[in-house]
Amino acid sequence: MSKVKRVSADQIPVIDISSLVLGEADIEVAKSLHHASQNLGFLYVTGHGMDPHLINQLYQSGLTFFRAPDEQKQSVSVSKNHRGWLGSGQAKMDDNALSDFKESYIWGAEDAHHFGDHSLRGSNRWPAFAPQLESLGNAYFNQAHQVAHHLMRGFALGLGLKEDFFLQTTGKPLSRASLVYYPHQEETNPNQFGVGPHTDFGTLTLLCQDHVGGLQVQDVNGEWLEAPPIEGSLVVNVGDLLTHWTAGAYKSTPHRVINSSGYERLSIVLAYDPNPETVIDPRSIMGTQYDGDLPAMTCGDYLQRRFKKAFSYRG
Repeated sequence: MSKVKRVSADQIPVIDISSLVLGEADIEVAKSLHHASQNLGFLYVTGHGMDPHLINQLYQSGLTFFRAPDEQKQSVSVSKNHRGWLGSGQAKMDDNALSDFKESYIWGAEDAHHFGDHSLRGSNRWPAFAPQLESLGNAYFNQAHQVAHHLMRGFALGLGLKEDFFLQTTGKPLSRASLVYYPHQEETNPNQFGVGPHTDFGTLTLLCQDHVGGLQVQDVNGEWLEAPPIEGSLVVNVGDLLTHWTAGAYKSTPHRVINSSGYERLSIVLAYDPNPETVIDPRSIMGTQYDGDLPAMTCGDYLQRRFKKAFSYRG
């Protein structure tokens, strides 16, 4: 493995978003979000308002799930709508690496009214052997989604747009939440990662890290930086759709996970995306100043293409 540097606050800033959570149009916070997204595209946020007790309970329920025998987890194997359990080796985020050494459990919004309008939306598959996971997972999804909305307001203000610019088509979002489990990994194969180097597909990712660590972010010079856990914070990073939407102004940065700690690692993720019909077009932000050739595309079509490439069950 290449040498990894310890990150500094200048590289991944910590931003207090409590004013946005309170509904304020805080331009200074918006500027901080804007600056961070133009550089590394990764940041820590505090003051997000999520319930730490809920997060801890969901961690414990997640560990109960992943420590169960595979035969039990197979009862909620991932569906064609990307809901349920993905076993180790069923995802590959880097074409040049081995399949990811991780397991995931994925769920989304509980809204049957919109099932069937896109292949990445459908019924959740809750496990009977981890009965608390349903209520905790739904509560986490709703709270994290609210935080994502506050952040998207901040990004809009930072870009000089109307505060609700990114929130106009969010009534039936394609967002997914997931628990991601990384067993201890020996650093013996340079092509084996917990999750291989990749950029995130969608608009925005919110991540709760546990205390173990292992997340690494690649800077503009190609060096890998360790992004250690900061208690009470969320890690936020720009996804490829937001990069496209902003014509590259906001950076979607490669990152990976290597869990060589000697302990199991569990992360809680929200991949935030708007409605499937949302048109992602740089011209809607840049206007007449944009003279590039990035095409307009819908959120749903783009995500469908990326998922088909990354996940073996969709092949």
